[in-house]
Amino acid sequence: MGSVYIPPVRLAVLEADTPVPGAKAKFGSYGGVFKHLFERACASLSPPVPLSSLLELSSHDVVNDLSSYPDPATIDAILITGAKYSAYDNDEWILRLVEYTKKCLDGGRVRVVGICFGHQIVGRALGCHVGQSRNGWELSVTEHKLTDEGKKLFGLEKMAIHQMHRDAVFSYPPGAVPLARTEACPVQAMYIPRKVITVQGHPEFNEEIVREILEMRRYGGILSVDVFEDGMRRVANKHDGVAVARAFLRFLREY
Repeated sequence: MGSVYIPPVRLAVLEADTPVPGAKAKFGSYGGVFKHLFERACASLSPPVPLSSLLELSSHDVVNDLSSYPDPATIDAILITGAKYSAYDNDEWILRLVEYTKKCLDGGRVRVVGICFGHQIVGRALGCHVGQSRNGWELSVTEHKLTDEGKKLFGLEKMAIHQMHRDAVFSYPPGAVPLARTEACPVQAMYIPRKVITVQGHPEFNEEIVREILEMRRYGGILSVDVFEDGMRRVANKHDGVAVARAFLRFLREY
Protein backbone atom coordinates (compact mmCIF):
# COMPACT_ATOMS: atom_id res chain seq x y z
CA MET A 1 0.00 0.00 0.00
CA GLY A 2 1.16 3.54 -0.78
CA SER A 3 1.46 6.20 1.88
CA VAL A 4 -1.51 8.49 2.46
CA TYR A 5 -1.11 11.94 0.92
CA ILE A 6 -1.32 14.76 3.46
CA PRO A 7 -1.75 18.18 1.81
CA PRO A 8 0.46 21.09 2.88
CA VAL A 9 -0.70 23.06 5.93
CA ARG A 10 -2.07 26.44 4.88
CA LEU A 11 -0.20 28.75 7.25
CA ALA A 12 -1.04 32.47 7.29
CA VAL A 13 1.79 34.65 8.63
CA LEU A 14 0.19 37.65 10.36
CA GLU A 15 2.86 40.33 10.02
CA ALA A 16 2.71 42.66 13.04
CA ASP A 17 5.76 44.72 12.06
CA THR A 18 8.34 45.40 9.34
CA PRO A 19 11.86 43.95 9.59
CA VAL A 20 14.90 46.16 10.11
CA PRO A 21 16.35 47.53 6.83
CA GLY A 22 18.96 44.80 6.32
CA ALA A 23 16.43 41.99 6.76
CA LYS A 24 13.83 43.84 4.71
CA ALA A 25 16.29 44.14 1.81
CA LYS A 26 17.08 40.42 2.02
CA PHE A 27 13.68 38.88 2.83
CA GLY A 28 11.08 41.56 1.99
CA SER A 29 8.85 41.14 5.03
CA TYR A 30 8.49 38.95 8.09
CA GLY A 31 6.67 36.47 5.88
CA GLY A 32 9.96 36.14 3.98
CA VAL A 33 11.97 35.82 7.19
CA PHE A 34 9.77 32.93 8.36
CA LYS A 35 9.80 31.31 4.93
CA HIS A 36 13.60 31.24 5.15
CA LEU A 37 13.43 29.71 8.65
CA PHE A 38 11.00 27.00 7.59
CA GLU A 39 13.07 26.24 4.46
CA ARG A 40 16.06 25.60 6.72
CA ALA A 41 13.94 23.45 9.03
CA CYS A 42 12.70 21.36 6.08
CA ALA A 43 16.25 20.99 4.77
CA SER A 44 17.36 19.73 8.20
CA LEU A 45 14.83 16.88 8.27
CA SER A 46 15.93 13.32 7.60
CA PRO A 47 15.41 12.97 4.73
CA PRO A 48 15.17 16.65 3.68
CA VAL A 49 11.88 17.71 2.11
CA PRO A 50 10.88 20.80 0.12
CA LEU A 51 8.98 23.45 2.06
CA SER A 52 6.11 23.30 -0.43
CA SER A 53 5.36 19.69 0.56
CA LEU A 54 4.67 20.69 4.18
CA LEU A 55 3.52 24.32 4.17
CA GLU A 56 1.58 26.67 1.92
CA LEU A 57 2.54 30.12 3.21
CA SER A 58 0.71 33.42 2.85
CA SER A 59 1.56 36.80 4.40
CA HIS A 60 -0.86 39.40 5.78
CA ASP A 61 -0.05 42.94 6.97
CA VAL A 62 -2.32 43.25 10.01
CA VAL A 63 -0.97 46.64 11.11
CA ASN A 64 -1.66 48.74 8.02
CA ASP A 65 -4.41 46.75 6.29
CA LEU A 66 -7.22 45.57 8.54
CA SER A 67 -8.89 43.96 5.53
CA SER A 68 -5.92 41.65 4.96
CA TYR A 69 -6.97 39.00 7.48
CA PRO A 70 -7.61 35.62 5.83
CA ASP A 71 -10.99 33.95 6.20
CA PRO A 72 -10.37 31.22 8.83
CA ALA A 73 -12.19 28.77 6.58
CA THR A 74 -9.42 29.12 3.95
CA ILE A 75 -6.45 28.38 6.26
CA ASP A 76 -5.28 25.74 8.71
CA ALA A 77 -3.06 27.82 10.98
CA ILE A 78 -1.81 31.32 11.77
CA LEU A 79 1.60 32.51 12.91
CA ILE A 80 1.65 35.87 14.70
CA THR A 81 5.05 37.55 14.34
CA GLY A 82 7.06 39.65 16.73
CA ALA A 83 6.72 43.43 16.79
CA LYS A 84 8.11 46.58 18.39
CA TYR A 85 4.65 47.29 19.78
CA SER A 86 3.11 46.30 23.13
CA ALA A 87 0.49 43.55 23.06
CA TYR A 88 -1.36 45.14 25.99
CA ASP A 89 -2.02 48.43 24.14
CA ASN A 90 -5.50 49.17 22.82
CA ASP A 91 -4.74 50.45 19.31
CA GLU A 92 -7.46 49.44 16.88
CA TRP A 93 -5.25 46.99 14.97
CA ILE A 94 -4.05 45.31 18.19
CA LEU A 95 -7.62 44.85 19.46
CA ARG A 96 -8.56 43.46 16.03
CA LEU A 97 -5.64 41.02 16.18
CA VAL A 98 -6.64 39.84 19.67
CA GLU A 99 -10.24 39.30 18.52
CA TYR A 100 -9.14 37.43 15.38
CA THR A 101 -6.86 35.23 17.50
CA LYS A 102 -9.74 34.48 19.87
CA LYS A 103 -11.91 33.58 16.87
CA CYS A 104 -9.30 31.12 15.62
CA LEU A 105 -8.83 29.60 19.09
CA ASP A 106 -12.55 29.35 19.79
CA GLY A 107 -13.21 27.73 16.42
CA GLY A 108 -10.97 24.85 17.42
CA ARG A 109 -9.70 24.04 13.91
CA VAL A 110 -7.19 26.80 13.07
CA ARG A 111 -3.96 26.28 14.99
CA VAL A 112 -2.03 29.24 16.41
CA VAL A 113 1.73 29.86 16.57
CA GLY A 114 2.91 32.94 18.48
CA ILE A 115 6.36 34.55 18.39
CA CYS A 116 7.37 37.19 21.00
CA PHE A 117 4.67 39.86 20.51
CA GLY A 118 2.57 37.03 19.04
CA HIS A 119 3.19 34.93 22.18
CA GLN A 120 1.88 37.88 24.20
CA ILE A 121 -1.14 38.38 21.91
CA VAL A 122 -2.05 34.71 22.41
CA GLY A 123 -1.63 35.14 26.16
CA ARG A 124 -3.96 38.16 26.09
CA ALA A 125 -6.49 36.34 23.91
CA LEU A 126 -6.52 33.50 26.47
CA GLY A 127 -7.12 35.88 29.37
CA CYS A 128 -3.59 36.21 30.79
CA HIS A 129 -2.10 39.42 32.15
CA VAL A 130 0.47 40.91 29.77
CA GLY A 131 2.66 43.89 30.67
CA GLN A 132 6.15 45.32 30.97
CA SER A 133 8.49 43.13 32.99
CA ARG A 134 10.21 44.50 36.09
CA ASN A 135 13.28 42.58 34.94
CA GLY A 136 13.84 44.86 31.95
CA TRP A 137 15.20 43.79 28.59
CA GLU A 138 16.01 40.21 27.64
CA LEU A 139 18.22 40.34 24.57
CA SER A 140 20.24 38.28 22.15
CA VAL A 141 21.00 34.53 22.42
CA THR A 142 19.62 33.38 25.78
CA GLU A 143 19.76 29.99 27.51
CA HIS A 144 16.37 28.50 28.44
CA LYS A 145 15.55 25.83 30.98
CA LEU A 146 13.16 23.35 29.39
CA THR A 147 10.44 21.42 31.17
CA ASP A 148 10.18 17.67 30.50
CA GLU A 149 7.45 18.40 27.97
CA GLY A 150 9.61 21.13 26.42
CA LYS A 151 12.52 18.72 26.01
CA LYS A 152 10.24 16.24 24.29
CA LEU A 153 8.50 18.77 22.07
CA PHE A 154 11.61 20.68 20.94
CA GLY A 155 13.81 17.58 20.81
CA LEU A 156 16.45 19.31 22.95
CA GLU A 157 17.92 18.87 26.43
CA LYS A 158 18.47 22.62 26.70
CA MET A 159 17.58 25.46 24.37
CA ALA A 160 19.08 28.79 23.34
CA ILE A 161 17.31 31.25 21.05
CA HIS A 162 17.43 34.97 20.39
CA GLN A 163 15.38 37.31 22.59
CA MET A 164 14.30 40.92 22.03
CA HIS A 165 11.69 41.94 24.61
CA ARG A 166 10.90 43.66 27.88
CA ASP A 167 7.16 42.87 27.85
CA ALA A 168 6.00 39.50 29.17
CA VAL A 169 3.08 37.16 29.79
CA PHE A 170 2.82 36.77 33.57
CA SER A 171 0.93 33.46 33.84
CA TYR A 172 -0.04 30.41 31.83
CA PRO A 173 -3.65 30.13 30.65
CA PRO A 174 -5.76 27.19 31.84
CA GLY A 175 -4.86 23.99 30.00
CA ALA A 176 -1.54 25.27 28.64
CA VAL A 177 1.58 23.16 29.13
CA PRO A 178 4.70 25.16 30.18
CA LEU A 179 7.67 24.41 27.92
CA ALA A 180 10.51 26.73 28.96
CA ARG A 181 11.60 29.45 31.36
CA THR A 182 14.49 31.84 31.88
CA GLU A 183 15.62 33.67 34.97
CA ALA A 184 14.27 36.95 33.61
CA CYS A 185 11.03 35.58 32.17
CA PRO A 186 9.29 32.50 33.64
CA VAL A 187 6.63 32.21 30.90
CA GLN A 188 8.82 31.56 27.84
CA ALA A 189 6.83 29.02 25.86
CA MET A 190 3.47 27.29 26.02
CA TYR A 191 1.66 24.48 24.27
CA ILE A 192 -1.92 23.28 24.00
CA PRO A 193 -2.03 20.10 21.88
CA ARG A 194 -3.40 20.64 18.37
CA LYS A 195 -4.30 24.22 19.30
CA VAL A 196 -1.42 26.54 20.37
CA ILE A 197 2.35 26.75 20.52
CA THR A 198 4.17 29.96 21.42
CA VAL A 199 7.66 31.16 22.29
CA GLN A 200 8.71 34.48 23.80
CA GLY A 201 11.98 34.33 21.87
CA HIS A 202 12.76 34.67 18.17
CA PRO A 203 13.73 31.43 16.40
CA GLU A 204 13.62 33.36 13.10
CA PHE A 205 16.32 35.86 14.14
CA ASN A 206 20.00 35.47 13.31
CA GLU A 207 23.16 37.32 14.29
CA GLU A 208 22.84 39.83 11.44
CA ILE A 209 19.24 40.79 12.27
CA VAL A 210 19.79 41.05 16.03
CA ARG A 211 23.02 43.02 15.63
CA GLU A 212 21.15 45.58 13.52
CA ILE A 213 18.24 45.80 16.00
CA LEU A 214 20.62 46.26 18.93
CA GLU A 215 22.53 49.00 17.14
CA MET A 216 19.35 50.82 16.10
CA ARG A 217 17.93 50.69 19.63
CA ARG A 218 21.21 51.71 21.24
CA TYR A 219 21.68 54.74 19.01
CA GLY A 220 17.99 55.54 19.25
CA GLY A 221 18.42 55.85 23.01
CA ILE A 222 16.22 52.83 23.86
CA LEU A 223 18.99 50.62 25.25
CA SER A 224 21.59 51.63 27.83
CA VAL A 225 25.26 51.03 27.07
CA ASP A 226 25.44 48.12 29.54
CA VAL A 227 22.37 46.36 28.13
CA PHE A 228 23.57 46.92 24.55
CA GLU A 229 27.06 45.57 25.25
CA ASP A 230 25.65 42.54 27.08
CA GLY A 231 23.47 41.71 24.06
CA MET A 232 26.35 42.20 21.62
CA ARG A 233 28.55 39.80 23.63
CA ARG A 234 26.07 36.96 22.96
CA VAL A 235 24.77 37.92 19.52
CA ALA A 236 26.95 35.40 17.65
CA ASN A 237 26.37 32.49 20.05
CA LYS A 238 24.96 29.23 18.70
CA HIS A 239 21.17 29.08 18.84
CA ASP A 240 18.41 26.54 18.24
CA GLY A 241 16.06 28.44 15.93
CA VAL A 242 15.90 25.65 13.36
CA ALA A 243 15.08 23.04 16.03
CA VAL A 244 12.23 25.26 17.25
CA ALA A 245 10.95 25.59 13.68
CA ARG A 246 11.00 21.78 13.32
CA ALA A 247 8.85 21.62 16.47
CA PHE A 248 6.43 24.09 14.86
CA LEU A 249 6.22 21.85 11.79
CA ARG A 250 5.42 18.83 13.96
CA PHE A 251 2.78 20.81 15.87
CA LEU A 252 1.13 22.01 12.67
CA ARG A 253 0.83 18.47 11.37
CA GLU A 254 0.05 16.55 14.56
CA TYR A 255 -3.18 14.57 14.74
